Amino acid sequence: MSAPLDAVRDHVRGHFSRAGIDAEPDTASVTFLGVERMDVMRFGPDADGVARYVSLGCSRHPMTDPASIAADPLRGPRAEIVMTLRGSATTPGLARSLAVIAATPAVEGVVLVPDALVDLSAPLWEAAAFTAVLLGGSDIPDLTLPAPREAVRFLSAVPITPTEAAWVRLKGAEAMRQAWVDDGVDVSDPNRRAARPQ
Repeated sequence: MSAPLDAVRDHVRGHFSRAGIDAEPDTASVTFLGVERMDVMRFGPDADGVARYVSLGCSRHPMTDPASIAADPLRGPRAEIVMTLRGSATTPGLARSLAVIAATPAVEGVVLVPDALVDLSAPLWEAAAFTAVLLGGSDIPDLTLPAPREAVRFLSAVPITPTEAAWVRLKGAEAMRQAWVDDGVDVSDPNRRAARPQ
């Protein structure tokens, strides 16, 4: 594990330790041909039955615009992915899906930012109704790295259905979030129904 990723791991563990989750996270490692290893750490569930899944590996290198002629090995945005799920439902395959999302900057040259839609076009876990995620801010603060590296951002990944993904494409991320509020949807519920935007 490289030094920046060690710092990311320590930062995330410290964040959850301060939140009362002191146990070591369960960690799954996923490898893809031609891409460095991605880990997915699971913290919790906490006293409220909420588990948080955090990628480790996306921030190893800065994300670069695919239109850039030369990638800077130090400068550029860095991110990790955070998914929050409530309840005891089993989610086989989720670690691999999160690793795929975290690997998209390296594989497809995508720069992960808030309000981005990442569509895997396949269930995020076995039998899930969700095939995509909508990225946003998370409660994990940015991790400052030594200059000239940019800070690591921790982006929440909300699982969404194909219908919701189509709504995001049509109306935008904020309209989707407002629809969840209007419909009283708990986006951390792995068994939730889809919102019905008007």
